[in-house]
Amino acid sequence: MPVFDTHCHLGLDDRGDAIAEHARAIAADVTDFVVVGIDAASSARARDLARGLAGARWSAGLHPNDAFRRGTDWTAIERLCDEPDCAAIGETGLDHYRTTAAHADQETALRTHLELARRRGLPVILHCREAFAPLQDVLADFAQLRGVMHCFSGDAAAAARAVGFGLHVSFAAPLTYPKNAALREAAAAVPADRLLVETDAPFLPPQGRRGQRNEPAFVLDTVRALAAVRGWDDATTAAITHRNAVALFGARRAGGR
Repeated sequence: MPVFDTHCHLGLDDRGDAIAEHARAIAADVTDFVVVGIDAASSARARDLARGLAGARWSAGLHPNDAFRRGTDWTAIERLCDEPDCAAIGETGLDHYRTTAAHADQETALRTHLELARRRGLPVILHCREAFAPLQDVLADFAQLRGVMHCFSGDAAAAARAVGFGLHVSFAAPLTYPKNAALREAAAAVPADRLLVETDAPFLPPQGRRGQRNEPAFVLDTVRALAAVRGWDDATTAAITHRNAVALFGARRAGGR
């Protein structure tokens, strides 16, 4: 039952062992990953790490909470996105929950990422927290997009609008949290060919592991939660989301190349 964790931050900090976390994931049949960058330095680390790990891809981008770094980081990020094995651009987006970057700076950075993704022909990884309406206003200025609403936190209507823009919708461990009935309703409504799963590790551990550091092996908890919502078995859910992820991010690499 190969499983694809479409968004993780292996190696983001020094509190975890990325190699050991990858090994535990492989042992749990989590065979594929996207290691996501959030600024120039982490994007370069994601590239270097992914090149040595079986099944890993990597992305380069500037998280909306770091949008103020665009003047110092953007040239390096753009160069990373030129590398032939870069699988995606981002994460980028809008975050109106935190205030580390001005909303105007976030929007400018988002538009810059979207324009780059269009020029490079790469999918874009979108972060959205308490900013669905302004994000949709920006997306409306672009043609049909390839990409994903990562760690989706909206309702069924917001998910439908994301799909209308051409995006996939990715669900993380909040799908397992008992109070997230609206999120489960959204997961039930997304077309099967647009569904993805992720961990956002080391953040947001699943319900049974609250208080722990998250890691890619734990994406299986989200697969099970999604299976329950859709009325599928776990293997079907894993196969559908894996197939969707490969279509978006490309076939798996052997690693170490």
